[in-house]
Amino acid sequence: MLLFPNCKINLGLNITGKRADGFHEIETVFYPVGLRDALELIGTSAGNTDIQFQSSGLAIEGDPADNLCVKAYRLLQKDFPQLPPVQIYLHKAIPMGAGLGGGSADGAGTLLLLNQHGQLHLSEEQLNGYALQLGSDCPFFIHNKPCLAGGRGEKLEEIPLTLSGYQCLMVHPGIHISTAWAFSQIIPAKPREQIKDIIREPAEKWKGALFNDFELPVMAKYPEIGKIKEQLYQNGAIYASLTGSGSTVFGLFPLETRVRLEPYQPYWVSLV
Repeated sequence: MLLFPNCKINLGLNITGKRADGFHEIETVFYPVGLRDALELIGTSAGNTDIQFQSSGLAIEGDPADNLCVKAYRLLQKDFPQLPPVQIYLHKAIPMGAGLGGGSADGAGTLLLLNQHGQLHLSEEQLNGYALQLGSDCPFFIHNKPCLAGGRGEKLEEIPLTLSGYQCLMVHPGIHISTAWAFSQIIPAKPREQIKDIIREPAEKWKGALFNDFELPVMAKYPEIGKIKEQLYQNGAIYASLTGSGSTVFGLFPLETRVRLEPYQPYWVSLV
């Protein structure tokens, strides 16, 4: 079984409050884009272990046992001990620590594959519950359509937003940003205008209105990221922003636009 988990960009991101459980309340739009990992799941005999995990492509730091694909298997195994043993192979193309949600997409994708492979018959609502245990933005990748997100990121409202008239250029400067550090730099506040109202306007009107709260602290610490955003605008972007807590910056361009940003190797990606 094969799946190609895609990443996401954030259209605006407001940190509106700090919760008693330590998480933050956010307001954002998650929008799926076409940069993808490859995830393969193969049934196997039990052998020495119930799950075997291998990866290629971009190097994944840390203990493989902490990978969200493995955690997804363990999570379902608790409630479904009959879950058959599997081999999971992940080819990593989505940069990590980049604000694109690639790890979350892989974890959610593993849940989807295991639900099918193990014939668990879990509903989307049940899958969302498991996904939230993996990470705040994991439920989005179960739904994987443009959504207004609130709460920790798990309260999802599908919205009729399409960016099919544009193309997206993503620039990852190779900087890994700790999400915990980024949140520690924010003083939560209610925005003057809600994102759900701003995105009703044409994308050409988002510049100067649609903001990501992480930009100020991230760009203060890493000025290179701010310069990338400026370059995108100088090259004709109608809207540019940091996604998530960074470090990836994206720009929306008319379909016919061609841009070169030296010394970077940006990704032209489809807007799913």
